[in-house]
Amino acid sequence: MRLNKDRIKRDIIKELQTERAINIDEASKLDIYYALSSLMKNYIYENWLKTNRQYIRNSEKQVYYFSMEFLMGKLLVSNLINIGIKDICQEALKELNIDLNEIEEIEKDQGLGNGGLGRLAACFMDSMASIGVPGHGCGIRYSYGLFEQKIVDGYQVEFPDKWLQNENPWEIKRKEKSVKVKFGGNVRVIEEDGRLKFIHENYESVLAVPYDTPLVGYKNKRVNTLRLFSAEAMEQDFDFSNFSRGKYIEAFEYKHSIESISQVLYPDDALEAGRNLRLKQEYFLVSAGIQSIMRTFKKLKKPIEDFHEYIAIHINDTHPALAVPELMRILMDEENLGWDEAWNITANTISYTNHTIMSEALEKWDVEMFKSLLPRIYMIISEINERFCRELWNTKYYGDFDKISQMAIIAHNQIRMAHLAIVGSYSVNGVAKLHTELLKKQELKDFYDYYPYRFNNKTNGISHRRWLIKSNPKLTELINETIGRDWINLPTKLRKLLKYRNDPAFQERIYQIKQNNKIKLSNIIREKNGIDVDPGSIFDIHVKRLHEYKRQLLNVFHIMYLYNSLRENPHFDIYPRTFIFGGKAAPSYNMAKQIIKLINTLADKVNNDSRIKDKIKIVFMENYGVSLAEDIIPAANVSQQISTTTKEASGTGNMKFMMNGAITLATLDGANIDIKNAVGEENIVVFGLNEKEFLELYRSGSYNSMELYNNDIRLKTILNQLKGGFFSVKKDELSIIYDSLIKHNDEFFVLKDFDSYVKAQKKIENLYRNKPKWREMSIVNIGSSGVFSSDRTVYEYATGIWKMNLHNGYY
Repeated sequence: MRLNKDRIKRDIIKELQTERAINIDEASKLDIYYALSSLMKNYIYENWLKTNRQYIRNSEKQVYYFSMEFLMGKLLVSNLINIGIKDICQEALKELNIDLNEIEEIEKDQGLGNGGLGRLAACFMDSMASIGVPGHGCGIRYSYGLFEQKIVDGYQVEFPDKWLQNENPWEIKRKEKSVKVKFGGNVRVIEEDGRLKFIHENYESVLAVPYDTPLVGYKNKRVNTLRLFSAEAMEQDFDFSNFSRGKYIEAFEYKHSIESISQVLYPDDALEAGRNLRLKQEYFLVSAGIQSIMRTFKKLKKPIEDFHEYIAIHINDTHPALAVPELMRILMDEENLGWDEAWNITANTISYTNHTIMSEALEKWDVEMFKSLLPRIYMIISEINERFCRELWNTKYYGDFDKISQMAIIAHNQIRMAHLAIVGSYSVNGVAKLHTELLKKQELKDFYDYYPYRFNNKTNGISHRRWLIKSNPKLTELINETIGRDWINLPTKLRKLLKYRNDPAFQERIYQIKQNNKIKLSNIIREKNGIDVDPGSIFDIHVKRLHEYKRQLLNVFHIMYLYNSLRENPHFDIYPRTFIFGGKAAPSYNMAKQIIKLINTLADKVNNDSRIKDKIKIVFMENYGVSLAEDIIPAANVSQQISTTTKEASGTGNMKFMMNGAITLATLDGANIDIKNAVGEENIVVFGLNEKEFLELYRSGSYNSMELYNNDIRLKTILNQLKGGFFSVKKDELSIIYDSLIKHNDEFFVLKDFDSYVKAQKKIENLYRNKPKWREMSIVNIGSSGVFSSDRTVYEYATGIWKMNLHNGYY
């Protein structure tokens, strides 16, 4: 399709008239957003149809990526970039007196994720389409996202995230492709034709209705699909007889109970009702998704025994691990295969990514609740467990009851989802080199010893199309002008920038782009927070989910140390610094919410203290998400990646920051190690315990936080300020933080790493004062970031895990 400015202008005017019944001179920004989105869909749909036909016609192996989260961000400008018409569209709109940036602001971030897990899935979707992998996403179409975060008097307050308040123009409802998902009931076993048959009865049916969103590849006419399922009642919308008798609430009760399955991302699982709903969500996703896959597979007209030759199912963390028994159920109960045939297909179809070594994040389900909700699935898991334990007994661990109990899928009245995912898949991968080694040596050592060839590493990556081309267009223009455009399709070619690392003219242009991005962010901060920050200060940024192991607290304690030093000595030497925080705390995570309160209380005190002459400013930006990140990350000078060593599986924010020229302040944790190896030790600032030191302290139990409290006057002052009247808060309000560090011995080694962190921050400051050196480091980070593109990651998944042949010249 050949597009030019005049064609686009005509199409927008026509779209407004035919779809919105309005002329352009009276159209609102919302009208124009919908018209432009509808127009983009018209440009996309032809290639979407061709792509799907090609997959079926050529019998291409297809990947289905199951994830509870897809943090897609806004799609309008991203699609314009990938279609290849952003610039001419922007010019066409300008001639119609329309600002594309203002229209983009109308679009809401899709509330389909929380953090890194969902953003990784979104990056993978972009890369699959862009490098030519026949791959699709399978998820849930949540009516409400995690929550909208507001900061009220320094506290996090949660409000509904109404991302679907307006029409979502990118999706198509496919009601005719709906499937049934069954909950509860009982299973009757009969014998028929010499084999057992399992009859599921008295169940509750839920309709899983698919909504499809096109995933546009970068200038390659390939369009994959993100399929999200919404839960609807099978029968009428409400009980008319109850309604007629005046029982209005009861009349809609059934409908609302069904729809609750796809209502909210991650219902609170502190109570049994929340745990039950979360389990329902997980089964709803895999059952709907695999039934949909089976329907597509049958279009190929291939034998069911060859299913795994044409289909790859990848589960993103343990949330979709029920794909293992669900695929078994369909193959046995609906396709009439025997156990061994079904198991061979399943174990060669499913692959699993582990995202954590933290035991509390490895899902477990109570047997009684599970058996009641999913009786047939429980029977299958029990059989998988029985056969696996028998295999362990017969092959390697004869008589070792303890070892078999440790590895069992069902033990101590719990179903262990990570164990199910490992046993039922052919590949288990970690997401950074350290993370994978920790899985092999510690958390999953028993399974690695038994299945050594099943484990592999695939270091995470990010979509450079969103996190550089879209988020930082001026930097993109400079890169294109300097080294050409080949890097867009082969991001490792960003290394060509390294030859300019010491070029003063190039350094100056890099600096000016960063300064303009900082000015833009300063304006956003003034508008949103009412705080004036100096774009000439160091923008030191810590944005990610609030969690103790991510150690926002360590950052706060360093700020308190600087503030205390300035109060004692107004001439204390410090380069002006703006500390920017962002991130959400889980609604039931009290400690994380108290840390947010501490950050905001400290900000109020520091920002309004005229004695320190604005040498420090603190900003907490509420409701952190993809779009806000696109404003924050290009403006960063310092990227805070300071998790407790061994606790962060990988991280991807660290990659986004380095790609935009920030210097990483890091522990040797997760992908920080991979970044250090890519940029060299001189272009990253590292501090804190390393893996060996951490594990020695952890295992020996010799760490005593009270000793540090007593021996470091800086820490003693800071911790006492939490308990005294230093902050304008209720008495003992912040004592939970003090207690976690002193009474509970500082589980995440905040105090242990404090001195090293202060020295690292001083090193950051000294480096920043040396302008040529800092700019050189920034260029090295940008030039070394191509290896962290999700294009590379997805290529490694496709060739190394999903067993696909790609002939497109990538990597």
